[in-house]
Amino acid sequence: MLERTTIETTSGPIQGRKKDDVFLFAGVPYAAPPVGSLRFKAPQPHAGWQTPREALKFSPAAPQIPSGGLTDSANVRYAEDCLYLNVSTPAADNGKRAVMVWIHGGGYRTGQGSIPWYNGTSFNKNGDIVVVSINYRLGALGFTDLSHLGDEYANSGINGILDQIAALQWVQDNIAAFGGDPNRVTIAGESAGAFSVATLLGCDAAQGLFQQAIPQSGGAHHTLPKAAAARVTSIFLEHLLPDHNAANQALGLEAASVEDILAAQQSTISHFEQGAGVANELGVAVSPFYPAHGTPLLAEPPLDRLSQGCGKDVAVLTGSNAHETTLWGYGEISEAKLERIAQGYGADSVLAAYRDARPDATVEELLIALTTDHMFRIPAVRLAEAREAQGAQTWMYLFAWESRAFGGRLKATHALEIPFTFNNLNRAGVDVFLGPGEQPQALADTMHQAWIAFINSGDPGWPAYDRNTRTTMVFNTHSECVNDPAAQERAAWEGLR
Repeated sequence: MLERTTIETTSGPIQGRKKDDVFLFAGVPYAAPPVGSLRFKAPQPHAGWQTPREALKFSPAAPQIPSGGLTDSANVRYAEDCLYLNVSTPAADNGKRAVMVWIHGGGYRTGQGSIPWYNGTSFNKNGDIVVVSINYRLGALGFTDLSHLGDEYANSGINGILDQIAALQWVQDNIAAFGGDPNRVTIAGESAGAFSVATLLGCDAAQGLFQQAIPQSGGAHHTLPKAAAARVTSIFLEHLLPDHNAANQALGLEAASVEDILAAQQSTISHFEQGAGVANELGVAVSPFYPAHGTPLLAEPPLDRLSQGCGKDVAVLTGSNAHETTLWGYGEISEAKLERIAQGYGADSVLAAYRDARPDATVEELLIALTTDHMFRIPAVRLAEAREAQGAQTWMYLFAWESRAFGGRLKATHALEIPFTFNNLNRAGVDVFLGPGEQPQALADTMHQAWIAFINSGDPGWPAYDRNTRTTMVFNTHSECVNDPAAQERAAWEGLR
């Protein structure tokens, strides 16, 4: 028989259960369903309930279309009523434990907080940490800038970020009842989850809701300027509401089916990817339906706000993987394609530095190194540099363990570090990424303990990053601190963002 327990929250009582010797509360609403007149608008407080509500199974994900990649190939159960979170805790007492709030990745288009890789049981047991995972609105529903429709849509270009802030406010108001301390909150995430963490770090409205942050494979560069967001919106509305004028767009947006919205979202993405290209048409190398800055809540790019001191009192652990972009296919790779991509980055001279540093590298290896640094490593460095100038402390890591899967082709690919940090090597799907051979549990133990140390104390156990030493913990079969890894290539990006 399941052991159940009931907790009183600000919205009403919820009933969770004991699983794997920890307590799990799954599918807990943190805001009102963003449906009907609330579609495309900021999250609102939940109306609440009086009798105990079962929190025994995970909620549907936000509406999404799987991209067909290794990390999101399967269809998911989704619903617009998606603003739910999950809490796992060692005990629902007055323990005042450190709290980790995990924000899932998926390019702001896919994902959910209930993925087995994000199971927080090891953090509960090994670190005495309360773990929260959340869903938030994705794609067009979460990040279409409809501010031209009036003040109630003023921040619609960052509704997904507003959802995250609402979840963090729920944590502030309720986590003590789950054994957590609202003054010891770490926000963490990978990929778009890391972009979210960095955006929250540079958002004034989110300050005070967390004390530490862990952006894994994602910096503060990934937001759309107002003009670019408006262009995305224009193409989206052409696909969704071709016969509507500005006067009745709001009604059309509310009446459209979620399936039609997803179809228009996909057509919009295809427009930019198959036409002139995202960077050429939008002016930035950021995908459609990403958070927009130039809004009342996010007036400036997050990196600019970090450079001005926003979030300087928050301790940050950040880093990237050595071969992030092996996860994506680039089709046939040639010298011409490599040079064209470098030119798109405005980094022709950077490519010369990579050739010099890697004289025996193939064209594919050069492409992976260049794109990995442009998308992930250099943004992490820029985030650390911006914070150091304000006296803020940041710790840097590089995950370098190479997968044996697919004949070793993935190497230290994007997202591979997640089951190591969560100590979840045995969870479903992880074996596909690890490949054959002995399980690298020792590395998982090392990384998991470093994350536990940071969440509990604000220090993962190695020197903080600064411009003089650029100390970086390189996680591998043998993990060690290295000063300024791949220094020649890093230096080649100086002056470029």
